[in-house]
Amino acid sequence: MDKIIGVRVDKTIYRDGMKVIKCFDKNYTKAQVLNEALNQARVEETNLLVPKLISTSTNQEGKWLIEYEYIEGNTLESLMSKNNDSFLEYLDKFITLQMKVHNTEVLMLNKLKDKLNFKIEQTDLLATVRYELRQKLESMPKHNKLCHGDFNPSNIIVNDLGEFYIIDWAHAATGNASADVAFTYLEFMINYGEDKAKIYLQKFCEKSETNEDYIKSWLPIVAAARLNKAKKNEVEFLMSIINARNTFKKRM
Repeated sequence: MDKIIGVRVDKTIYRDGMKVIKCFDKNYTKAQVLNEALNQARVEETNLLVPKLISTSTNQEGKWLIEYEYIEGNTLESLMSKNNDSFLEYLDKFITLQMKVHNTEVLMLNKLKDKLNFKIEQTDLLATVRYELRQKLESMPKHNKLCHGDFNPSNIIVNDLGEFYIIDWAHAATGNASADVAFTYLEFMINYGEDKAKIYLQKFCEKSETNEDYIKSWLPIVAAARLNKAKKNEVEFLMSIINARNTFKKRM
C-alpha cells in the first residue's frame, strides 16, 4: 500500500493506487462494517458526489476492510486553513452542500432518532440524565431528512475541477436536519474554535432560515451521543453542554 492517509482510534485508512482502503480494528462487528458499506451504496444512488464503493473483505488478520474509489484533491479543511482570506467563501459552499444533503432523498437508512437513543444509553451518564435526554429527544420534531452525521470540512474533498465530494458516510441516517447541523456546530467548536463555530451557525441559519436557538436545543443530545467516542480533552466540554441541558430550550 502506498501510504497511511488517516488514523482513528479504531481504524486505519490507506491509499493503494486509486483506491482507499479502510481497515477496521477487530472490535468492529461484521454488521457495523456492512452497514457502513450499505450507507455508502445507498448514497451513491443519489445525485451527490461521493466516492464509489468497490468491495468489502477481510485481511489475513481477520480485520474487516472496505475499499473505496480514491478522489484526487484536497480536503476543504486544508483549503480553509491555507486560504484564510477565503474562509467565508469556502464556508458558504460548505453550507450550500450541507443543505443539498438534507434535501436529498435516500430510502432505507437507519433512523437518526434510534441511533441517538442507542448512543445515549451506551454512556456512563446517570440514569436520570439519560432519561431526561431521551425524553428531550422524543419531544423533538420528527423529520426524514438525509443526515450525514459527521459533516465537517475534513470530510469534503475538492478535486481539480472544483467539485466537492463527500466522504465517510458511516454515521448516515434519516431524521431531523437540525440535529445534523448541531453535530457540525459541535465539531466546529471542538476542532476549529468558538469564533468560526459561531460564524458557521449564523451563516447556516441565515441561508436556511432556521432559528439558532432551535439548533442549539439539540446540543445536549448530540453531545451525549458523541461522549463515548470523545477524546479525553473533549469530555469536559461535552459534559458542560450536557449539564447545562436545561438552558437549551427548544424554540419553534
